[in-house]
Amino acid sequence: MDCVQYIDSAKVNEGDKTDVELQNQRDKFIEGQRLLTDEQPWKPWKRSRSWVKDFLVRVRCVMGSLMGMEWYCFAALGILTAFLSFLMDLSVAKLLRAHQWLYSQLEGHCLLQFLCWTLYPVSLSALSTSFSQSICPFSAGSGVPEVRTILSGVDMPHYLSLTNLFAKYVGLICTLAAGSTVFLGKVGPFVHLSTMVGAYLNQLCTVLRGEKEERTEGAMLVVAAAVGVASCFGAPISGVLFSVEVMSSHFALKNYCPCFFAAACGALTFHLLSMWSGEQETLQALFQTSFSEDLPFYPLEILVFAILGLLCGAGSCVYLFCHRWILLFIKTNKILIKVLSTEKALYSAMVVFLLASVTFPLSAGQYMASKLTIKQLLSSLLDSRQWTSQSHNASVVLQPNLCPWSEWIPSGNPYLTLGFFLFMKLWMLVLACTLPLPAGYFMPVFIYGAAIGRLFGEGLAFVSLNGVYLDQDRNPINPGGYALAGAAAFSGAVTHTLSPALLALELTGQSTHAAPILLATLVANALARSGQRPSFYDALSISKKLPHLPSLLKVCPRLSSVPIGKVLGPGGPVLERTAGPTEVQQVLNTCSQTQIPVVDTLDSQILLGSINRSDLQTFLCHNHNKVLKKQLVDMCSIRPVSVQLSPDTTVQEAHGVLSVLCGESLFVTERGRLSGVVTWPEMKRMMADLADDL
Repeated sequence: MDCVQYIDSAKVNEGDKTDVELQNQRDKFIEGQRLLTDEQPWKPWKRSRSWVKDFLVRVRCVMGSLMGMEWYCFAALGILTAFLSFLMDLSVAKLLRAHQWLYSQLEGHCLLQFLCWTLYPVSLSALSTSFSQSICPFSAGSGVPEVRTILSGVDMPHYLSLTNLFAKYVGLICTLAAGSTVFLGKVGPFVHLSTMVGAYLNQLCTVLRGEKEERTEGAMLVVAAAVGVASCFGAPISGVLFSVEVMSSHFALKNYCPCFFAAACGALTFHLLSMWSGEQETLQALFQTSFSEDLPFYPLEILVFAILGLLCGAGSCVYLFCHRWILLFIKTNKILIKVLSTEKALYSAMVVFLLASVTFPLSAGQYMASKLTIKQLLSSLLDSRQWTSQSHNASVVLQPNLCPWSEWIPSGNPYLTLGFFLFMKLWMLVLACTLPLPAGYFMPVFIYGAAIGRLFGEGLAFVSLNGVYLDQDRNPINPGGYALAGAAAFSGAVTHTLSPALLALELTGQSTHAAPILLATLVANALARSGQRPSFYDALSISKKLPHLPSLLKVCPRLSSVPIGKVLGPGGPVLERTAGPTEVQQVLNTCSQTQIPVVDTLDSQILLGSINRSDLQTFLCHNHNKVLKKQLVDMCSIRPVSVQLSPDTTVQEAHGVLSVLCGESLFVTERGRLSGVVTWPEMKRMMADLADDL
């Protein structure tokens, strides 16, 4: 009996041992799986991945020792933007060529040609509007006013998003493929696209440097604005000047070299891609001209160029007046407000159909050179030959394919064609600016000014042929030089800048006309700026009610005298010098400022200085581990405030100080007492309130 019990107990013990061993094996397996999945996840080619990672770290260290990582990002910005510009030009050229081929294949069928001429741009414009508005409603328009507002310090993250980049790029291709019928360009939207690329490269640069806190992206956006112009035309110098004049309210000299470096990379890449694609034979100017270098202009013609500047300045005033009127009409007309709020694609289709019908080549379009593309229009207007003498050559008129400028003399009279072009394109361009799609407005204005200068130069050439000028047989008048000066003067007057003068020289490589072009641009700017008239971009900012203070001051100069104490909101949270962990925790939970003001007592409100948010977090962590709770003044150093504002300080002065110092907050005090804190969100709110009151 005992033996049987012993055997049974032995079997039970063996069974228990087996169960224990199985349980131990199961626990080890589960623990191994947990280690594999949680702490050390399994990855293929672990040694190879480790070697590649070490190699990349060493490469980053070597590159960082040569120069800062931000310079590689500047170069990448120029190269990527130039590649996007070239790819856009290539796509647009193929779409325009398809439209021209289809129109030529329907020759002899007037109705079919009319449908082809009108429905093709209508479809592309409607597609551009619907696609951009459905993906990102912020992608419509130029984008330059919004970027200027961002560079002034206002945070507008939606305008630099990746969806906006994609929507604006595709929509702009469709807009440009509509051709000279819509008569819109790509400069403004491409500046916006370049800033979007720069914003993401700035984030990448922050990661490569290994920084925990993201640095300001203002420098990268200023550089990106210059790269946008340089990548469109291969003109780096005028791109930097455009960034200084248009984009930055306060240009820091530390951004000077990065702007030139990135713009040079973008311009060089654009020229190389154009050369490798066969569009250019070598690295040359985008628009080749054949101006005489022996005697490009007579000395007395300097006065004539000044008169041309006055004419372009007067024309820019008319254009800006019409542009402001149409913007106001659209914002006040109830029918257009309803259509633009619900049926934007329908509005674009209707407007483009009207423009295409007017430019139909078999009707009024033959007197507007409507068959020429945007690039061909500018090339033909810059031709150095006199159309008044060439119009008598029957062989040229009969062979328009050999000379694009022959489209300007269908009846043998270039004055009639140029005059009709200027009259029609004025209201057509103003109407096209209302389209809710991605579009640029600089290049059409540039071409319009070239047409003014061409008409002026042709008239002067006709007068010189009748014996007014001496030595006319040796060197006749060059109408192309006047077209180039008119383009720079008119576009400079519309935008209130001088960079178009330099752009005209870089586009053509004609340094011989530098003095008269600059003179005409200065005279046109002087006339356009008189009377505090807002520029084209200022008018757009005012119409959109963007919180851009320089634009608001153009339309309402009295805002410069508005004291900040009158519009300053209620003060934010403050801390006493004897505050404890409870008060500090409450302030950190209720505000997002990086600098918190510290006062003597809440009753006196005497400002002692400020404390960074990171120091307050350290204070809380230290008090969390201590039994005895200490006060704020015992552990944190209070930084004195070097710059303080008075309630009588104007909003313009406060905005300038906030921009120049690149600060995040300014403290307003009266007799040492804290009255309020001015931050960029608070400045945005104040400017938005001022814009609503206009």
